[in-house]
Amino acid sequence: MPTVSVLLYDGMSAFELGIVTEVFGLPRPEFDVDWYRLTICSARPGPVRVVGGATLHADGDLDAFASATTVIVPGVGDIHGDCPPAVISALRLAFRRGARIVSICSGAFALAAAGLLDGRRAATHWQYAPVLARRFPRVDVDPDVLYLDDDPILTSAGSAAGLDLCLHLVRKDHGPTIANAVARRLVVPAHRDGGQAQFIESPVIADADDSRVTASMSWALSNLTEPITVETLARTANMSPRSYLRHFARSTGTSPIRWLITQRVHASLPLLEKTALPIDHVATSVGFDTAVTYRHHFTRTMRVTPTAYRRSFAVSGDAGRHPLT
Repeated sequence: MPTVSVLLYDGMSAFELGIVTEVFGLPRPEFDVDWYRLTICSARPGPVRVVGGATLHADGDLDAFASATTVIVPGVGDIHGDCPPAVISALRLAFRRGARIVSICSGAFALAAAGLLDGRRAATHWQYAPVLARRFPRVDVDPDVLYLDDDPILTSAGSAAGLDLCLHLVRKDHGPTIANAVARRLVVPAHRDGGQAQFIESPVIADADDSRVTASMSWALSNLTEPITVETLARTANMSPRSYLRHFARSTGTSPIRWLITQRVHASLPLLEKTALPIDHVATSVGFDTAVTYRHHFTRTMRVTPTAYRRSFAVSGDAGRHPLT
């Protein structure tokens, strides 16, 4: 049974802890796999006060924290303060033992203080990124991504991005089918692409024009293999292209073509995971003209190539045996 430990600290938000316990702490008897055993740890005995005034008591100490196969730091109490030496020692010990080290949001500051991010790319909340870069100049801070996997060190951006990273860990450990099932249980998307500024964008229907935009988006999702232009979408919505562009941007925060590319990339994920189709066939199956165009947009959206994605997440079977294209 894989083991996961998470560190409590004074002043923490219970949200980050909830993410970890929801993904790794709940029993999953519906899956025929060894699920995780979660231990909640703290640096010292006694209650730990969280935001809002509640207190928590941990079952594990720093020895238990460092002994898990996956070690998670969900944040730090003060991004300008020093990380407790005992926590630094525990992180270094876990790393030497071969543990997977994970941070959520400001937890990257603890990993950096332990020297585990030196020479690595790392993510944290965009508000904290300049401070992390200034305090730890040997860390290559990326303020845009939702999370980074520099195995065995993984870092995520602001709080909710920790959920993306936890699902990513499940995908690495148990494959896409189980990770997607967990995501459905949580009522969250299995994948969110783009940077921290993008994930909050979502369509909001405000008036009749936007309803027509929404209808055109539904039509596009049912016709991804067809050639689709702004003019096509505008005609479907009974609007001029100029008016359509304006209303689409107001409803979604992005452009029709950028949105369409993202939908086509997402539509290709099951084909990479569950089929042995060559990449050029996958590309045309979701509406891209060429494999070159598909690879370009896939890599830009998912921050990994289609081949690398298939290598990591293909379900065992024909897709796993097919020569990667």
